[in-house]
Amino acid sequence: MIAGLVTEFTKLTHATVVRVTSALIVLGISLICSSMLFAVRTDDPQLAAKLGPLIDPGGWAGYLAVAVQVTGAAGFVGYGVVLSWLFSREFADGTITGLFAIPISRRTIAAAKLVVYLAWGTVTGAVLLLALILLGLAAGLGPIPAEAAPWMGRQLALSLFSIVIATPAAWAATVGRSVLAGIATTVVILVTSQVSVIAGAGGWYPFATPALWAIHSDIAVTPLQLSLIAPVVAAAVALTLHSWKTLQLDR
Repeated sequence: MIAGLVTEFTKLTHATVVRVTSALIVLGISLICSSMLFAVRTDDPQLAAKLGPLIDPGGWAGYLAVAVQVTGAAGFVGYGVVLSWLFSREFADGTITGLFAIPISRRTIAAAKLVVYLAWGTVTGAVLLLALILLGLAAGLGPIPAEAAPWMGRQLALSLFSIVIATPAAWAATVGRSVLAGIATTVVILVTSQVSVIAGAGGWYPFATPALWAIHSDIAVTPLQLSLIAPVVAAAVALTLHSWKTLQLDR
């Protein structure tokens, strides 16, 4: 397992797609949110009306509320892209045959990929929160009040939730043997989550539950609904590991 972790970690840290996606998640989301702070000062009433939480309640709470909303979509897609690449890399590069000749089982390799992905995602989510705080201070929001602490917790928690609920992309990339299969699955999950909210499913659709909980909208999310995420993620992980264990080279 250690050898697999070292190998997958080396692949991850040297991959351009991971570096670019990490930058887009951290800098992209934080810059989008912080730039909105300057838009609040505009004299255009129509633009100001569209800025929602930045106007009411405003301040750190409004700023972080917007960050949570942006992270719910953009962060999830970013995590799905990296996960899809991680599980389709060997198919795209034509090196998958070499995995059948090494002493490490393919199931162990898949598990190592998931562990490395979780570690990368956790670090990325923490750095994103730090970037949001620094840019908020630079934008002149002033000292961080106590009421902003729960929003910081929700921001970090949403990143962690987004990391784990993207796991079906790993299975899709494996079965489809393509990064596009994983990315398409990520997009489908994102779209169906939006549709489920519009349709009134509320927190009963596990893929939409984290964002609904973090945004703290009028739709109440219960602990039971949050707990439904666990079996979904467990199923995705189990399917991924099984697919790698039974992987064949006949197609």
